[in-house]
Amino acid sequence: MIVYHGSTEIVQKPDVQHSYRTLDFGRGFYVTTVREQAERWARRKADIFGVNKAIVNIYQMHDDTNGFHVKLFEEDLIEWIDFVCRCRDGEKDYQKYDVIFGKVANDKVFRVVDMYHTGIWDKERALKEIKVYPSYDQIAFINQRAIDRLLQFEAFEEV
Repeated sequence: MIVYHGSTEIVQKPDVQHSYRTLDFGRGFYVTTVREQAERWARRKADIFGVNKAIVNIYQMHDDTNGFHVKLFEEDLIEWIDFVCRCRDGEKDYQKYDVIFGKVANDKVFRVVDMYHTGIWDKERALKEIKVYPSYDQIAFINQRAIDRLLQFEAFEEV
């Protein structure tokens, strides 16, 4: 499967050390199967860091995850939203997995998660709101062993 990582740099050898903050699925190296999403991430990072280069890195992801602890959030938004909130609170639940697959909290979904996380909305209202937004995905590699065995750099493109 082809996956993408938006950045301001060419990342031939991804690692978890450069994850500078806790994200939806904790600290890790994130990719997506949606090229458009990676392009947006790359442009957003370029804006944040004040650089002119937005890069989409392209990888081949091997689908043989035998021997890895994999967490897959399919359509279970109840478990997903609670997991994301715990990760954003700095909890380390995510560290028991090697790879985590699931929905991404894009800007609109992030606002819904934030409303739930701060207690403004209850879970029922948050889940109802999330369902109206288009789904994007993310795959988080939580440790280096998973990256080294499952990702192979193919190419990059400036966007």
